[in-house]
Amino acid sequence: MNRILTSIYLLSVVASPAFAEEEQRWPAWRGSDSSGANQQGSYPTKLSVGENLHWKVALPGKGCSTPIVWDDHVLLTCPIDGQDAVLSFGWDGRTKWRTRVGPERKGKHRNGSGSNPSIVTDGKRIYSLFKSGNFACLDFEGKTMWKNDLTSFGKDTLYWDFGTSPILTSKHVIVALMRMNNSWLVAYEPKTGKVAWKVERNYETPPECDHSYATPTLIRHKGEEAILIWGAERLSAHCAKDGSTLWVSTGFNPKQKKNWVVVGSQVVAGDVAIVPYGRGTHLAGIKLGGKGDVSDTHRLWTRTNSGCFVPTPAVVEGKVYILRDRGEVHCIDPKTGKSHWEDAFPRSSSSYYGSPSVAGGKLYAPREDGVILVADITEGFKFLAENDMGERVIASPVPINNRILIRGERNLFCFGG
Repeated sequence: MNRILTSIYLLSVVASPAFAEEEQRWPAWRGSDSSGANQQGSYPTKLSVGENLHWKVALPGKGCSTPIVWDDHVLLTCPIDGQDAVLSFGWDGRTKWRTRVGPERKGKHRNGSGSNPSIVTDGKRIYSLFKSGNFACLDFEGKTMWKNDLTSFGKDTLYWDFGTSPILTSKHVIVALMRMNNSWLVAYEPKTGKVAWKVERNYETPPECDHSYATPTLIRHKGEEAILIWGAERLSAHCAKDGSTLWVSTGFNPKQKKNWVVVGSQVVAGDVAIVPYGRGTHLAGIKLGGKGDVSDTHRLWTRTNSGCFVPTPAVVEGKVYILRDRGEVHCIDPKTGKSHWEDAFPRSSSSYYGSPSVAGGKLYAPREDGVILVADITEGFKFLAENDMGERVIASPVPINNRILIRGERNLFCFGG
């Protein structure tokens, strides 16, 4: 075997690892359990062209959705020549297919796009959602199985770019549309794309407070599947079978302030939901369960000195990691709301828009200017590295298969030890 062929072979071995099946999947925005964490595997601290880069592939347009992974497919949404599209890459960085699903509606925020929501998959079908209202189901060959136009539910009145990702229950694909006087929770049949049920979720709030960019979470309620949704100054749980409200917690805006919009999503740690609100200034712990209005009975704690506006927290081994918009990191006990520790990444003029991911005891924090900061969090907080991608990064890092996937505005990067 000559030197060139040997080099190509070695690269293919590095880029196409054989991992246990359960370790090869990151099927939704925040992973399989919505925690934003993967404690299996070993992940690099240095992320640069000179160190640990396996491959880098140019993307055809600007998108901010986080990639997902199912076996040998790395999937993301991205515009192609004014069309919303789904792209599939192999672990060697090569394009498997690109499927266009309809006309793009471009983003208007500098850190937004028409391709903000992340894909979700059950391993049989791929479900993609866009700001345009295009909602499509594809198979793993890139063939469109069905497509819906969500503008049929009314006008998108969000001030900024739609960013709520779809989620899966055991029977349905769930989409949340949360905007002024036009909010819906909708369940679709996975095979046909037909609406299985829909419920309105409209409430009177101060301006913009009924807008939400948060993604729902699948939970259990009395042994049955339920959907946890955060927006319009309410955290509510809905029956996954028919969308009916099981319980609701309110009181998140007692002074009725304007523009307390929801961006970061709720997370669940054990039997507690951690809810960021107040534009990054407040945090609350809500015990799951109950019936009807549980506002007075199930709020465990409230903090007015912690929180996150845009990044969604990560949850690891019973601890909640809050990445604040200016780089402070708080490790919080979900039952009491008290901090195990508080620290911060080095100060910068840029803010944090992407949500943090935890892998192998390290926290990876994407800053809007394209710098990925890394800290060891096994025993407190130890700052390790800054890694400049050379382009803006809004998507969350995806730690899987001993690799870190970083989706920038222009490129998809794959790093590994």
